Amino acid sequence: MRWGDMDAYGHINNVQIVRILEEARIAAFGPPRGSGLPGIEPEVSLFNDVPEGVLALVVDHRIRYVKTLEYRNIPAVVQVWIGAVKGASFDIHYVIQDPVTREDCVRASSHLAFVDEGTGRVLRLTPEQKERMAPFAV
Repeated sequence: MRWGDMDAYGHINNVQIVRILEEARIAAFGPPRGSGLPGIEPEVSLFNDVPEGVLALVVDHRIRYVKTLEYRNIPAVVQVWIGAVKGASFDIHYVIQDPVTREDCVRASSHLAFVDEGTGRVLRLTPEQKERMAPFAV
């Protein structure tokens, strides 16, 4: 958590929560191919191993604010896992916890799909993609 993530009420602003979800998703499953220089390898590479011209896009976010996430000068705890894997899309689930009390503050999910950049059409998940996701699915 950063000082600037706080709003006037002293807790982490809802826009910053979405950024925390994005950072957790990238840390767990890798950045989109072609973005920046290589860093720490994620546990499973879902996004940077896609073919040229394929985009990994967020279709939908669902966020439930269970308890306010108060600013602390240490990182929040974020649990990340894969939920439903369908023919052409999948869900990533998150729980953001207070780093001191370990209380759940946010429960969220992102629905993602791979899209052909040229046509805008959603692509079916390959057997290899589904296989890579399987160990992280709950």
